[in-house]
Amino acid sequence: MAVNTRARIATVCQAGHFFPTVDENRRHVFGLLDLALGLKPDLVCLPETFTIPSVPRQSIEEVAEEFPGPTVEAAAARAKQHRCYIVCPVVTRREGRCWNSAVVLGRAGEVVGIYDKIHPVTSTPDYTSLEQGITPGREPVVFELDFGPVGIQICFDILFRETWAELARRGARLILWPSAYNGGFPLQAYAWMHHVYVISSVNSDSARIIDPCGRVLAQTDRYSNVIYRDINLDFAVCHYDLNLSMPELIMQAYPGKVEMRSHADDAQVLVEPLDPELTIARMQDELGFITTQEYEAIHRQAYQTLWAGRTLQPRPARHGNRPIHQKWLDTG
Repeated sequence: MAVNTRARIATVCQAGHFFPTVDENRRHVFGLLDLALGLKPDLVCLPETFTIPSVPRQSIEEVAEEFPGPTVEAAAARAKQHRCYIVCPVVTRREGRCWNSAVVLGRAGEVVGIYDKIHPVTSTPDYTSLEQGITPGREPVVFELDFGPVGIQICFDILFRETWAELARRGARLILWPSAYNGGFPLQAYAWMHHVYVISSVNSDSARIIDPCGRVLAQTDRYSNVIYRDINLDFAVCHYDLNLSMPELIMQAYPGKVEMRSHADDAQVLVEPLDPELTIARMQDELGFITTQEYEAIHRQAYQTLWAGRTLQPRPARHGNRPIHQKWLDTG
């Protein structure tokens, strides 16, 4: 039986619509959430601490919610009603401390887990307070959802490359990024470097859906505050070395069943099955292609062998003896 790896992912932006109370901010963003839920998504991501950006306060304690709290409970009720994952960022009070949290709610409204922002930003010029009293989280977390492994980073986490790399190392295929601001090009760079989907949800004006080749597939603006995309977390990014005939070969073998997005300047192609019965593993077995990660790993092993003073030995691979830099398929 095939495992479902396809999902409809929706995200929202607050678009700078801020109010002086928690209740008003929550009402506004939950209006956007309800709009997104009408699209029948599998997951919706909300912006960083969306209930409080404009609420006057002296410390974070004044706006932190005991866990689970009213915001999480209201989001959980919607998750259960719509059978949808919801990522609900909120300042939580747990264990006597305050955390900048992203609470992952499951399809039954249950708490799947919590990611606490590892890198809260300073809120004083002397660096003695982080976000008015936020405690840093300790480690990145990958959540095993029913359509695939998902990681989360929050706002200032964007500056710390090591946690993004760790999420990829732990198998995340999609990384959500709730934030106060748009994020810009670094999000595309992370998507490209680690070959993961990156989905942002922001308090500002431009939430984005970015594919594993670093291309923006959809983004919000000040007029349109909700976007979605159907994606498959069983995808492959392949280097064109040894794979120059792959687009034609895939179209011949699986007509209309696979989406491919080719980027000649990058020498890479993204391969993403549309047919739920078709997997990347099956396609690799049948057509003999390797992913960019596999291609990199083979080369790393070769470098290590030579550094150790040993001779390189033949390395059998799926692609056999195909030409490296030319097409091998006659499409007539």
